[in-house]
Amino acid sequence: MIRFDDVTKTYMRGQHPAVENLDIEFTRGEFVFLVGASGSGKSTLMRMVLKEVTPTRGTVYVAGKDLSRIPSWKVPALRRDIGMVFQDFRLLPSKTAYQNIEFALAVIGTPRKVVRRLVPEMLEMVGLEDKGKRLPHELSGGEQQRVAIARAYVNRPTILLADEPTGNLDPATAEGILDLLAEINERGTTVVMATHDRAAVDRMQRRVVEMVGGKVVRDEEHGSYETPAPVSVISGNLPDDSAHREEHPLDDEDLVVDWDGAPDSAGEGPEGPSADGIAPDERVPDESAADDGAADESTAHEIAADGAAPEGASRSETGEESDDVEESDAVKERVDRDERGDEPRDDVLDEELIDEREARLAREDDDFGGDAFADEDEEERR
Repeated sequence: MIRFDDVTKTYMRGQHPAVENLDIEFTRGEFVFLVGASGSGKSTLMRMVLKEVTPTRGTVYVAGKDLSRIPSWKVPALRRDIGMVFQDFRLLPSKTAYQNIEFALAVIGTPRKVVRRLVPEMLEMVGLEDKGKRLPHELSGGEQQRVAIARAYVNRPTILLADEPTGNLDPATAEGILDLLAEINERGTTVVMATHDRAAVDRMQRRVVEMVGGKVVRDEEHGSYETPAPVSVISGNLPDDSAHREEHPLDDEDLVVDWDGAPDSAGEGPEGPSADGIAPDERVPDESAADDGAADESTAHEIAADGAAPEGASRSETGEESDDVEESDAVKERVDRDERGDEPRDDVLDEELIDEREARLAREDDDFGGDAFADEDEEERR
């Protein structure tokens, strides 16, 4: 029914694969629990069955079909034979329970006569025959999950995938959901359920497949949630994520990317220290040197104007330097700063031009009697 043939999936180059060298098969009519720590590859496995993601290497077969040979326009037809149940229900909030189930039939063009027969059957199967007119927010969490299961099963799929279907439910409600999934399985549907629900796995004693670091490390026919096997993470026998820690040391959770792209061994945010031990605010002086350069340039203009060197300026052994030397040094320093782009000069030039223009206008007013022109304009307006 579902077969993975040496399948590896890597989302980004250089990262550890989400699943690696996966060889496993789920036969028709099986009920399988996928267990493992978060990030072990369970959801990626399900997404490949739905053809939401494609493997980097290897082949996935669903119902005897090689998914790599199915064109994108045929994917919707493939998914009609696969039901999917999510942890967060994903019901349409503006539609009633009846309409949510009806919607799954309408999108594939089911005749109205068939819809009117199937939807009440589904509501009765999940125990909600008297709540078909209620909106999702008027139902409890367990009832919403029952509607989601009814919607996933209404097309009688041969495969039902359930990703943490009891994760948001209390133990008593979760038990009812599991009984419903078991009933669907007894009708011939293959059920693959990813879960962290220890009680559910231990109670049903079905096939258990455990994944660690993208690999299958345990496959028991009538298994329980925990195992004495030394390769199990969820049993506490193997530290979480330790399977590939030595092979990929950069996967260490303590090593994160700082705000400016630099590794941050301390794992702190933008205000924390970076890998080189220098806080962001301590790196600012490199940029503020441009601001200091503005002061240096104005000092250089003063040097050129009156020949007096500023305090701390370099001197010759006699304590004085020629004006030409000082001016050439200032010009050279200015050119270097302009080439480096350390100092924005537009604002300074704009201010100088504005001051010069205002001074010129003031001189023109004095020379040509600006007040007289103003009086003539006033008389014309009157």
